[in-house]
Amino acid sequence: MLKKLFIALAAIVLCSQLNAQDLKSGPYQLPYKNTYVKNVFVAENPYRTAVPEPVQPKSYEEAKKILPSPVWEGHQQEIDMYWHAWKIAIGNICHPQEGSGFTSSYLDVAYNGNIFMWDTCFMMLFARYGYQYFPFQKSLDNFYAKQHPDGFICREIRADGSDCFERYDPTSTGPNLLPWVELEYFRQFGDIDRLHRIFPALCGYAKWWKLNRTWQNGTYWSSGWGTGMDNMPRVGEDYNQIYSHGHMVWLDTNLQQILVNESLLQIGFYIERWQEIEDMEDEIKHLSKYVNEQLWSDETNFLHDQYADGTLCPTKGISAFWALQVDALEKDRLDKIVAHLDNEAEFDRPQRVPSLSADHKKYNPKGRYWQGGVWPGATYMVIDGLYNKDYRQKAYEVASDHYNAVFQVWKDTGTFWEYYSPEAVEPGFMARKDFVGWAGLPPIAVFIEYILGIQSNYADGKIEWTVNQLEAHGIDRYPFGPEGTVDLKVAKRANAAARPVITVKTEQPFDLVVNWGGGQTKTIRVEKSGDYRL
Repeated sequence: MLKKLFIALAAIVLCSQLNAQDLKSGPYQLPYKNTYVKNVFVAENPYRTAVPEPVQPKSYEEAKKILPSPVWEGHQQEIDMYWHAWKIAIGNICHPQEGSGFTSSYLDVAYNGNIFMWDTCFMMLFARYGYQYFPFQKSLDNFYAKQHPDGFICREIRADGSDCFERYDPTSTGPNLLPWVELEYFRQFGDIDRLHRIFPALCGYAKWWKLNRTWQNGTYWSSGWGTGMDNMPRVGEDYNQIYSHGHMVWLDTNLQQILVNESLLQIGFYIERWQEIEDMEDEIKHLSKYVNEQLWSDETNFLHDQYADGTLCPTKGISAFWALQVDALEKDRLDKIVAHLDNEAEFDRPQRVPSLSADHKKYNPKGRYWQGGVWPGATYMVIDGLYNKDYRQKAYEVASDHYNAVFQVWKDTGTFWEYYSPEAVEPGFMARKDFVGWAGLPPIAVFIEYILGIQSNYADGKIEWTVNQLEAHGIDRYPFGPEGTVDLKVAKRANAAARPVITVKTEQPFDLVVNWGGGQTKTIRVEKSGDYRL
C-alpha cells in the first residue's frame, strides 16, 4: 500500500515538474523549455489577444468601381496590365484558419501557402492603393499577432499559425521592414490610430533584434534567408550562403536597422512616445559611423559586407542601395553609389536593377535567383530611394526601364513573374508565374508613382505630380487620407516644356505640387474642384 502511495506521489511530483518546465509553452507549443525574457513593449501589443476579424472581399467587378482608376490616352494595354495585376491580387486574398492565431484576412504572397514578412512588406507598398476596397494593410497584423513574449517575430509562418523556424536559428527572422512600410502607409492615409496600435509590437521586435542579432561592437548580422536574398554570394567559402551568418557584419541589415530606428522615432514623434526609444538615436549615430568608416571602400566607391577579420567582402549587390533609404552617407558618397547604376559592367544591364553586379563571377544572365535576378521589391526600394534622395531623373529612368520590361514580358507571356532576367526581357530562371505577390509593384505602384508621376503625403497635406507624359493622363479615385479620394487629369501637351493644364475633383483641400519640363515646378493651393492652369 505504501509502495503504491509513493508511486502515485512521485507521478504527481513529476507531472508538476513537467508543467513547471512548460515543455509545451503557451500558444507556441514549443518542444523545449520556456526561456522567454518578457519584453515590456510586447505586453502592450493588442494583436496578441485580438479576436479574428475576417473580411470577405467584394468581387473583382465591384473592385473596379472602387479601386483607383488610371487613364492614359493611347495606352490601353498599360491600363489593362494594371487591372490584371489587381485581379490576380484579389484572387490571392486569404482568411485566418481557425486556431491559427491570425487576426485578419490577408494578401497571400503566392508562394507556398505561408506568410512571409519580407514579401508582405513589399506587397503593402502597392496594396495600399486598394485600401478603400479591402484593408490590405492588416495583412501585417498577423505577424504582430504571432509576436513572442520576448519580441521575436518569425519571418515565415504557416497558415496554421506555426512558426517555420526556432527563434535563435540564424535564418529565423528578417528583414525588418515593418516600421518603414507602416510609416509609408501613414503618410498616405493619416491613420494615427494604427500608429498607436502597432508601435509596441514594432518596438518590441526592434529590441529583440538588438539583443539577439548584434556582435560585440553593436553591428548586426543575418543570413541569406534572413536578408531575403537567399543565394547571393556573400559569406566566406567555409560557410553556407543561405543558412549561415558567416561571422560577418551584414551591410543591408545594418542599413535596415538605421531605417527601423529612423522610422520608429518618426512614429514616436507622431504619437508622442519618442522619449521611450531615445536610445535609438544613439544607435543611428553608431551604425552610421560604422558604415562610413568600416563598410565603405574607396577602391570600389561602394559599400560592402565585412568579414570577421575586418576585410570587406568583394561582392557588390543591390543591398548597398539601402543607403538611399537612410541618412548614413554624405552626398558625395551617395553620388558615387548612384553612379554604379550607370555602369554597364555592373548594374546598368538590359533590365535594371540586377541583384548582383554583372562583374561578379557568380553573376548569371538568367538571374538564378539572387545571382543577378531583377526583383520587383528590391528594384522598387532603389527607385523609391533615388526619388527621396532627390535623384529624381535617375529614379524615373530606372522606373521606366523596369516598368517597360515588365510590360513587355506581360504582353509576351500574359502574366507577372516572381523575378526577371537581367540580360533579356523575359522571366528569371525558374521564376514563379502569376506572382502578385510583389510583382504587383511595377504594374500598380511604379505605374502610379513614376509613369503617371503621382505621389502624396496626406500627413503634410500634399500631392506631388511630376508630369512625365505628353498624352492626356491621370487617375480617378486616387486615395488620399482616411476616407477621401481625388480625381486628377492633365490635358495633352505639345512638348515637355508646355505648362500642364490640370483638372481636379476633390472634396478636401490640399497643396498640389506640379513638376514638369526638366526642372520647372509650381505649387497650387487646391480648395475645391476645378481646372488649374500653371
